[in-house]
Amino acid sequence: MRIRLSLVALALVASPAAYASEVPQHAQHIVLVVWDGMRPDFVTPQFTPALAALAQNGVFFRNHHAIFPSSTNVNGVGIATGACPQRSGVVSNQEYRPEIDPHKPFDTSDFPALETDERVDRNFIAAPTIAELIQKAGFRTAVAGAKPIAQLFDRWRHRASGAAHDSPVVYRGKTFPTTIGDMLRSQLGPVPLRKNFPNDGEDEWTTRALTEVFWKDEIPKFSLLWLSEPDLSQHETAPGSPTSLAAIRSSDQCLTKVLAALKAKNALTNTDILVVSDHGFSTINLALDAAKRLQAAGFDAVRVFPANPKPGQVLVVSLGGSIEFYVAEHERKTIDRLIGYLQQSDFAGVIISRTAHEGTFTMAQLQMETRFAPDLLVASRWSAQPNEFGIAGEVASDLGKNLGQGTHTTFSPYDLDNMLIASGPDFRRGWEDQTPSGNIDLAPTILSLLGLKSPAPMDGRVLREALRDSPNDRAVAKETVLEAKTDHWQQHLRLTTVEGVTYCLEGNGGPVKK
Repeated sequence: MRIRLSLVALALVASPAAYASEVPQHAQHIVLVVWDGMRPDFVTPQFTPALAALAQNGVFFRNHHAIFPSSTNVNGVGIATGACPQRSGVVSNQEYRPEIDPHKPFDTSDFPALETDERVDRNFIAAPTIAELIQKAGFRTAVAGAKPIAQLFDRWRHRASGAAHDSPVVYRGKTFPTTIGDMLRSQLGPVPLRKNFPNDGEDEWTTRALTEVFWKDEIPKFSLLWLSEPDLSQHETAPGSPTSLAAIRSSDQCLTKVLAALKAKNALTNTDILVVSDHGFSTINLALDAAKRLQAAGFDAVRVFPANPKPGQVLVVSLGGSIEFYVAEHERKTIDRLIGYLQQSDFAGVIISRTAHEGTFTMAQLQMETRFAPDLLVASRWSAQPNEFGIAGEVASDLGKNLGQGTHTTFSPYDLDNMLIASGPDFRRGWEDQTPSGNIDLAPTILSLLGLKSPAPMDGRVLREALRDSPNDRAVAKETVLEAKTDHWQQHLRLTTVEGVTYCLEGNGGPVKK
């Protein structure tokens, strides 16, 4: 069946010669759109006509990777700062920090301290974000997100003067400055509730907040649109389900609205548009409760610490496809025993520890070492087995979801391989970039496109090979393999490095078969 592209998508694939005569030398605006949880194998004219046309008109990064852990908050902060977890300070979606909550973990993208504690507000992320750096250079920004992670691109609640004062933020209907909330609701109506999936109503409302309200007078130098789909639908169902495919189409319709708004303001040809996902997705083939399993094995394992945790008590924190273990007082005896248990389990894939242990990788090796890192983090075992919809990639998952539903956060390539497409005056046309790249590269690339510099070096690189005025020589990628073994356990991690930046390709492990 012939696929019918939208009018905007058709306009984007006009003849190269005609387009070249209209495009300025460099972009005047940058628009970053995040499709939460989008796998690159779903970018097709059938499912994503606008996005497929954008890829045809620009660059499709075919070897793009999420930061590990392959989860929303870690990658959102990495995209915003160009910093790895070790430098940004954010190691996972759920972290245990006693100064914030002495009993249980908190969501690192959405917790009350951001609203009330100025010290946490300014220091929660240990690196400046692209939106904040652009504002300091005197340019306006606009941030609109259907997920709380969007707020971490622009943290400042007090906007006394300058470009920051005129740079609005909305995330799940919350705003700052708070005064713009009433304006948004009066023009767009109330924020749609999350009742059904796809969550297209909330995503469309958020898209309209950006294009109809924040862009009403002029388009800022930098804009972010963070969509909740297809992540939410893939969690509720699975990658490739009818609901998830509908969610992908709804995100494509939001992209069409963004492109139409740019065209209406005569800004389509002088805007660089980058569409990225924070991570990929897998299907659950083993659902477990790690805390109950540890209790059955004789561990004092809990989901909430008591007022005075006993030495050796284990706080178990679910990250979906990964699990964190915080051991009270970092008791070495319990940590050693826990590692031994995990190495004999049916769900552990890669075990990472704060300090060196036989058969594990360390947090430092993976640039995850922070003051708040767990004693152990285990990424679950994965396989390439397809789900009921024929979509490859299955993993084990702790707590919250059932067999056949979707999750992520592992070292599976189906979680780590994510999507990046870029189009605009600064990018090559009709080109597939095979050079390894990652979410860590977005911030340095965006700042470079705007002629700005970070006050401190970033962990990512500028994606020069994809730029229109770059030479044709390709950066060299060097692949390495890390291994950790004992007599009864083995695990590996495949990495690739380009221009000093290392990306995770995949990793797995399991008991040694005798």
